[in-house]
Amino acid sequence: MSPPKTDLEPRVGVLLEALPYIREFAGETVVIKYGGAAMTTPELKASFARDVALLKLVGMKPVIVHGGGPDISRYSDRLGLEVRFVQGLRVTDAPTMELVKMVLVGKINKEIVAQVHLAGAPAVGLAGDDGGLITASKASSPDGDLGFVGRVASIDPRVLERLSDFVPVVASVGVDADGQSYNINADTVAGHLASALGARKAIFLTDVEGIFRDFSDPDSLISECRLHDLRELMASGAVGAGMIPKLGAVVDALEAGVPEAHIVDGRVPHSVLIEIFTETGVGTKVTA
Repeated sequence: MSPPKTDLEPRVGVLLEALPYIREFAGETVVIKYGGAAMTTPELKASFARDVALLKLVGMKPVIVHGGGPDISRYSDRLGLEVRFVQGLRVTDAPTMELVKMVLVGKINKEIVAQVHLAGAPAVGLAGDDGGLITASKASSPDGDLGFVGRVASIDPRVLERLSDFVPVVASVGVDADGQSYNINADTVAGHLASALGARKAIFLTDVEGIFRDFSDPDSLISECRLHDLRELMASGAVGAGMIPKLGAVVDALEAGVPEAHIVDGRVPHSVLIEIFTETGVGTKVTA
């Protein structure tokens, strides 16, 4: 006589599927760029925080890097500040830079820390000037002056290494040698930070399902590709301006030694866990 089946078997199957990945990635650092739709609703915020807490509790070392573009734009509109983008980068004058620091460091960062703590993992918020974490320099563009938009000059990860018991939550603001703050694209920061920390994975949450061979064709989603394939796709001109910084960060991370990068749909609840701990995943995995 065969043993009776229960409604719990599918749940056990999920756990068993995750087991080899939990074993493989225990002790490994994973840098997650958090942004877009995943930050817009209470349900998705709570889902993301629980994902991060679970990663921490099973022995991984998650590090969150966040932007906050929609909130910055919303407060800019309220204050009558111009909102303008060049190649996916926000043009940042002095008043906007002040607003960026207030929103990213003073508001969003603390909200994420609270969410992760509530989900069961201790977290701590940081910006680029904390412990000299992110040294910035002024970014340039052939399309005009970007103001206080910065690029990553260097990363000093020592402050993160001393916070090994916590989940670091890093706002994408850097400072130069003179103490001037710069607004840095969060995808770019995540890629550089993943390299500096020797991360096993860099995960970029987006508002699309992943990378497409033709971004106008929803059936052309790529589940996995190599770095040279991504370079060819970017060179083809098929990538929209908003995806350029994100895919550029993927390229930078892989070229700097990060083994794997993932483009993941942040609109899907628990997309981080699905991508890491299941065979099929939920986005696009890019390997070097």
